[in-house]
Amino acid sequence: METEQDSGDVTRAHSLAREIFAGVANKWALLIINVLGARTLRFTELRDEIEGISHKMLTQTLRGLERDGVVHRTVHATVPPRVEYRLTGAGAELLATVNGMCAWTRRHLDGIEAARRRFDARDG
Repeated sequence: METEQDSGDVTRAHSLAREIFAGVANKWALLIINVLGARTLRFTELRDEIEGISHKMLTQTLRGLERDGVVHRTVHATVPPRVEYRLTGAGAELLATVNGMCAWTRRHLDGIEAARRRFDARDG
């Protein structure tokens, strides 16, 4: 039986925390959160800003983020329907972490590239 404490432990195989972590800690979710930032965007605007994401993957990722309360979806009753996405309060809080990860990547990009070259040369 899983306890409330277990459900919040990302190291537990079947914990809710691990499920949520997996949903927000993938490249597409991180990119969507980063692109939305403090803006509200339509589906096509999001797709245009995230190079390489398919329609299907964007749809699946947005649904997961909406389910977890990270993204809010608004459908406007127009013809054709207009759908917009924005970060929720929880999503905006997560944005600070995502921005920190982006900043870390930029700061360490040269070192990571050098480490990869050394590693690849060693195994080549």
